[in-house]
Amino acid sequence: MSGVVAVALLGVLSVAWAVRVRGGELRRARAVLGPGPEVGGAAPVVRWPGLVRCRAWLGARPEWACGAAGLAVGVLGASPLPLVLGAAAVPGAARVRRARDARRAAERRGDAVIRLCELLAGEVRAGRQPGAALTVAVRESGAPGGAAVVAAARFGGDVPGALGSAAAEPGAEGLYGLAACWRVAVDRGAGLAVGVDRLADALRAERDQRAELRAQLAGPWSTSVMLAGLPVCGLLLGSLLGARPLRVLLHTGPGLGCLVVGGLLEAAGLWWAVRIVRGAERG
Repeated sequence: MSGVVAVALLGVLSVAWAVRVRGGELRRARAVLGPGPEVGGAAPVVRWPGLVRCRAWLGARPEWACGAAGLAVGVLGASPLPLVLGAAAVPGAARVRRARDARRAAERRGDAVIRLCELLAGEVRAGRQPGAALTVAVRESGAPGGAAVVAAARFGGDVPGALGSAAAEPGAEGLYGLAACWRVAVDRGAGLAVGVDRLADALRAERDQRAELRAQLAGPWSTSVMLAGLPVCGLLLGSLLGARPLRVLLHTGPGLGCLVVGGLLEAAGLWWAVRIVRGAERG
């Protein structure tokens, strides 16, 4: 019976994952290609507000899936221990999610800085004065520190100081270079467009290098995640064969010992893999 329940649970999770991936692909396609043509006579899509809010809440807090998985395993194994472990894993998963969101926000700021440099160089070449060109470029690029930089550019303030303050945000370090270009161009009469173009090329090359490194590390990281998930597959296979591994792990002394040792080794392996990947990215 437990094997049937395990297979049913695995099937539900697989369907949910497939629906989520499919939905993400459709959203990306609509964002690139735009909405498709309306089909006459098509049934309207019914959206339940409660379900929409629940999906939005779970999408913003995916770490609670650890608690849900612990609850499911606890029900299958008739033990509260998996629920406790799942609840204990929620803060760590939340920390990982916040770090991922911070990394993505830093990448968006870096892209905005590159866009700012490109727009600024184009506006200066088009004949605009540096202050007006910087105002237009900041507004259209959405770069960090927009209000302070625009105010300094429009009213003769300390533009390099405003750019340096905005560069303190993660991912916006390229604004330090823009501040240096601005200081040299305004104080010494050097060509602003040429310096900003070179800065944009350097920032773009650095971004492409990080993307290439991340692509090269995707294979080892996927292998580590797959190896980390093999014990779960082993438990499912044992349940299908009737060995009742959850009962052995959760209700016997040797099983609890194996669970503790295996969990520690699993955590150590994941920590070591993350450390190797993060070290390679920093290098």
